This record gives sequence, C-alpha cells and structure tokens, in this order.
Amino acid sequence: MTDRARPTWPAYVLTVFAAGFGHVYLGQWRRGGLWFLLYVLALAFLSARTLSGAFDPGSPFFVTALQFEEVNYADVAVPLAVLLVCLLDVYLLSLAGEASGDDRR
Repeated sequence: MTDRARPTWPAYVLTVFAAGFGHVYLGQWRRGGLWFLLYVLALAFLSARTLSGAFDPGSPFFVTALQFEEVNYADVAVPLAVLLVCLLDVYLLSLAGEASGDDRR
C-alpha cells in the first residue's frame, strides 16, 4: 500500500493506545514524536503523585503502582486530556488531507 492509499481510521485506533502513534502512521513523524513526548511527560510528572509510594523500598514497584484504589481523578486527567487533544489533532489532519484532495478514509 502506498502512503496515499492508506485509510485514516487506523490512526485513530493507534492514537487511543498512545499519543503520537496515529501521527506516525499518517507520516507526521516529528509531530507524532512531539505528541508522544508530551504524553510521556504527562504520565511521568503529572501522575507522579500516584507512583510516589511505588519507590518505597519496603514494597514492590508493580504492586504499589497497580493499586487502583489510590488513583485520583486528577492523576489521570492531564494524560487523558493530552490523549484526547492528540486524537482531535489526528482528526483535523485527516480533514486537512481530505480538503487537499488526499482521499484517505
């Protein structure tokens, strides 16, 4: 399949898994890398409060990190917002591609 023959719907599915993957699928490597970096930073720094107890030497990392009763809405709001805005950006890129005559579906 050539780049022009690719449908855009897989880009939406890839973006749901991780921000930036849909952009890479559409050939927007730099934009996808920036979205992925922003998503990783949001997960690492803005959700660090969830993982703060995970580095305690008395408890295993994965067990502490997977305790869902300690997850707060504020801990996942920013990474989720980054993911949703990235999904919107993929949608707008596909609309711009359709407007320019690129027939991707």
